[in-house]
Amino acid sequence: MADTPYLVALALVEFNGQRSLPIAGRSQSDAAARLGDPGQEGLNLALELLLRLWQRSDGAPLQRACGETSLLLLEIPLADMSEQLPVLKARWLADGNTEVFQAGLQALAQRGWRVLFAKYEPVTLVAWP
Repeated sequence: MADTPYLVALALVEFNGQRSLPIAGRSQSDAAARLGDPGQEGLNLALELLLRLWQRSDGAPLQRACGETSLLLLEIPLADMSEQLPVLKARWLADGNTEVFQAGLQALAQRGWRVLFAKYEPVTLVAWP
């Protein structure tokens, strides 16, 4: 299980005019890590994060910070998740350089997806980058 990547959902948003980067994550099962995408497990994690954001919007306006790349689902090794992701997050929150942030995420992630929704269509995971 130590080699199994950690599944992480990230939302690049602005909350009350300030950048925010809420994160939700969990260990994947070995079977899920072997699939082509994180399937229902990944969608559930993204939904959990979106529900937290929705509840938070009671207090102030909320908007996506990066359009269609504002909600990402990534597989990241656990060590990188706990050591390097916080550094990337702090840097993005401070300077807002999305290109540098996303390049850092791409370097960390073993695989990644954008979580997309279109009217009358199911939620889909699209390979990212």
